[in-house]
Amino acid sequence: MSRNIYLEDISLEEAIDRWQRALCAAGLDQPLPGEWVALPQALGRVTAEPVWALTSAPHYHAAAMDGYAVRAAETLGALETSPRRLAAPAQAIYVDTGNAIPAGFDAVVMIEQVHVLEDGVSIAILAAVAPWQHVRPMGEDMVTGELVLPANHRLRPQDLGAVAGCGHTQVFVRRRPRVAIQPTGSELVPPGSDLKPGDVIEYNSLVLAGMATEWGAEAVRLPPLPDDVAQIKASILAALAEHDLVVVNAGSAAGSHDFTADIFREIGSVQVHGIAMRPGHPVILGVAQGKAVAGIPGYPASAIVAFDLLIKPLLARWQGQLPPQRPTLTANLTRKVLSPMGEDEFMRVTVGKVADRFVATPMQRGAGVIMSLVKADGIVRVPRFSEGYPPGAEVTVELLRQRSEIENTIVAIGSHDLTLDVLADYLRRRHPHLTLSSSNVGSYGGLLALARGEAHLAGSHLLDEATGEYNVSYVAEQLPGVPVVLLGFVQRTQGLIVPAGNPKGIRTLHDLARPDVVFINRQRGAGTRVLLDYRLKQAGIAPRQIQGYARQEFTHLAVAAAVKSGAADCTLGILAAARALELDFIPLAEERYDLVMTQATYESTLLQPLLAVIRSDELAAAVMRLGGYRTPDLGRVLG
Repeated sequence: MSRNIYLEDISLEEAIDRWQRALCAAGLDQPLPGEWVALPQALGRVTAEPVWALTSAPHYHAAAMDGYAVRAAETLGALETSPRRLAAPAQAIYVDTGNAIPAGFDAVVMIEQVHVLEDGVSIAILAAVAPWQHVRPMGEDMVTGELVLPANHRLRPQDLGAVAGCGHTQVFVRRRPRVAIQPTGSELVPPGSDLKPGDVIEYNSLVLAGMATEWGAEAVRLPPLPDDVAQIKASILAALAEHDLVVVNAGSAAGSHDFTADIFREIGSVQVHGIAMRPGHPVILGVAQGKAVAGIPGYPASAIVAFDLLIKPLLARWQGQLPPQRPTLTANLTRKVLSPMGEDEFMRVTVGKVADRFVATPMQRGAGVIMSLVKADGIVRVPRFSEGYPPGAEVTVELLRQRSEIENTIVAIGSHDLTLDVLADYLRRRHPHLTLSSSNVGSYGGLLALARGEAHLAGSHLLDEATGEYNVSYVAEQLPGVPVVLLGFVQRTQGLIVPAGNPKGIRTLHDLARPDVVFINRQRGAGTRVLLDYRLKQAGIAPRQIQGYARQEFTHLAVAAAVKSGAADCTLGILAAARALELDFIPLAEERYDLVMTQATYESTLLQPLLAVIRSDELAAAVMRLGGYRTPDLGRVLG
């Protein structure tokens, strides 16, 4: 196949407009036709025509209370002090709630207002009733011929009850859009495979099909295909015969194995190839064989964001709906954000409420980082032709969680430690309404965030070279005059993390200066970086002597993963990270990892459940199981 490669940089709005016009020309912009569906299967479907009442509800005059059906006129003057006697059944007939009111009767006296007399056939009533009192008249709920539901209404459980109550057993609803997801890539393997270097677990189709299903479509995941033009083309053509939309995942860029755009042009037309946004730039939108087609990037975050922005509106329109709008709130960014000027960026953020304002912390921005969407609380759109936002900027956040959940989020910004994840898990187990959200910016960055009022607490393990103490001097420096609580958390072992078997025989810091050893570092401001620099100074080793000193990651697990992958021979980190990735470890130092918070936060209602979990024996035992930790000061106020 001769390849005609091009990628555009049109705006998101222009891309949507181009595709919409092509869909309109192909007759693909209207709601889908209807089909009859039995009521038990109709939940969540959208009505294709109005629902009119076939029968009134109730279809007779019904007793609204247990008591006696009477003629209201014959009860006039009845009082507790002067009961009115009525003969049964001529003047009073017993009825239960829901029973039909006998012909000729027009009210019900509640059983509590009735005494049955000794003769067994007469009653004494203690209160008069008005005509139609305690009676549900015919048609009180619905009347024959009344509009029960309009067209294009998504059916809820109560709607199904109303439709059944007015005489229907089925309802005419929009046919569900049929969507086929075709993953491509010779590197793809199914979940659970024995992985080899270069293998990629195929899960994008699982995510995209789930999203389409949530939006009311019938989604089919097709088997992954290798990078073979003939196979991919044949699969697309077969899918187009049975589906309204075919989405090809991966192969949408301009690489040597990216064939989607060429195939779409051969069997149809391409309106868009490349949108000025990230993640999700190499998107393809077109029409083929009278159906809609889309090429979605292979990186997970790109795929999810593009699918949400482009496919959700189309599926909603086919069901006669507007795309659901997520709630938004205004928040202040916790740090500066730089963004390429020519693209809209959809930045993932965590959000929490600290004091009286919401704060948003940007997350990892890589297109391949699906965990940035798992952990994200919302999305901030950074407009194209802007350079980003300064720290503290007010931004609009499109929420991926409910606002109430955000308000019950405890924001931790600072040094990374595996025990924070354990703490977050135990907090959620005990208090399902609470969330502990951690952002890893290093100990120093955490104290700065605390000083700016952007976090509830900060994890810190900053060593003072002059005194040998942890955290105290740094807290005093960054939060002068602020009443602060230094809460003991864990003591942990720091050391050199090396591959299993330690093939290069690394034993001490001096080995880092060897020309055959590649190191990977933590970021500036991280307590581990401070400890490393302190120990290098003690050993008389200059950072420039260490190959890889300038390369940095933000967590203990990230640097350990670099060693595990062979990208580095060594790093400085904690024993728990080495154990998690089955790496060898050479201990160098014991250190304190504390939690820092203001006195006001420490005493707040929000923090009390977290403090109780921190001080629990259950958490202490879980931390000890990780290895490399001690908990003598867990939950103790140190200053």
